[in-house]
Amino acid sequence: MGSSIRLGRIAGVPVGLNISVLVIVAILVFGLAFGRFPVVFPGWSTLVYLLAGLVVAVLFLLSLLAHELAHAVMAQRHGIAVGRITLWLLGGVAELRGEPRSPGADLKIAVVGPLTSLVCGGVFGGLALLAAAAGGTPLLVGMLAYLAGVNVLLAVFNLIPAAPLDGGRVLRAALWARWGDRPRAAIAAARAGRGFGYALIAVGFLQVVTGRGFEGLWLALIGLFLVNAASAEEQQAQLGTALHGLRVGDVMSDRLVVADPDERVATLVEQAVLRHRLSTYPLVDQHGRFAGLVTLNRIRNVPAEERPVKRLRDIACPAADVPSARPDEPLTELLTRMGGCADGRAVVLDAGGRLVGLLTPSDISRIIQTAGLRSGDPYPGPRGADLAVPYEERGRPGGHRDAA
Repeated sequence: MGSSIRLGRIAGVPVGLNISVLVIVAILVFGLAFGRFPVVFPGWSTLVYLLAGLVVAVLFLLSLLAHELAHAVMAQRHGIAVGRITLWLLGGVAELRGEPRSPGADLKIAVVGPLTSLVCGGVFGGLALLAAAAGGTPLLVGMLAYLAGVNVLLAVFNLIPAAPLDGGRVLRAALWARWGDRPRAAIAAARAGRGFGYALIAVGFLQVVTGRGFEGLWLALIGLFLVNAASAEEQQAQLGTALHGLRVGDVMSDRLVVADPDERVATLVEQAVLRHRLSTYPLVDQHGRFAGLVTLNRIRNVPAEERPVKRLRDIACPAADVPSARPDEPLTELLTRMGGCADGRAVVLDAGGRLVGLLTPSDISRIIQTAGLRSGDPYPGPRGADLAVPYEERGRPGGHRDAA
């Protein structure tokens, strides 16, 4: 879920809004301003109702942000990096770049979000009582009471034991603790989520045919999202089972064509791209440090007339934004971090931070296709689709060096 509007960083985590969040804002503002508020609290102008609805919408988004931040902070405390937090059409997403190491950690990360929503509900409820006691206008009291109720509802809904809801994570943690098998627990929680999603779609369809069209469509939309997300989680869990025990070093491409960050794009095209069947070129500076990643897609995006003057560092995904791993790291842990500007690639570094390998989608695809054929170490020696002998070793001059 990409961020269309970046809001900055909170607790070191990038926070943004997806453009679809405007749908939530519109529904709340117009639903409250032209529906609930004029009926329950008559006597105010349309402008006042619109402003009240906008304030409620903004405070609700802040409540969602608090919910996701709680997940992010708890994940960080358990050693899991957080890629970003995005608020979107159906709520919020905290993208974790790793998995909990124990059922206890899984439970804490899952349950802290709904607990935060309950706290927000309590705070708004307390403010509503104080406003009423202080003689505040019924509209103000109603706004605060609405926020209290919607936060409690958010907490309760999220605790339904169905992935990808927080309750599904709680169920996964409980089953993991009982069975001692995380993939099996994750598959069970995902299947529960898919079943719940189908149930919401059915209820939504019934509401549509009985005349409650908007509410039914909304339920069906949520159900469809849950079905798709739960199915993706089940596939990921099954993939984790297939790749269990594999290390990054077992899969990575360990002979690479690398380039200097100051080299021109045209030089790379002429001396490497057109001579090797590769789609990924790590950049290494004069001190041997990894300096960024250039992919074929990034090269294609450079206009032909700019290639003779454009440097590789100008088009590369920055080193800090490229997922990295050690050769002995479990492959399944790296997979959760592969994304962003690196086009699904990751670099493999040794203990000294020296580039020793590269992991690409084609490497992962091959290992998945051969997962059932493994016996012992099936990949001795060079491996991976982005495998090539640097052209220096073949008598061709140039600035590309063997990373090994």
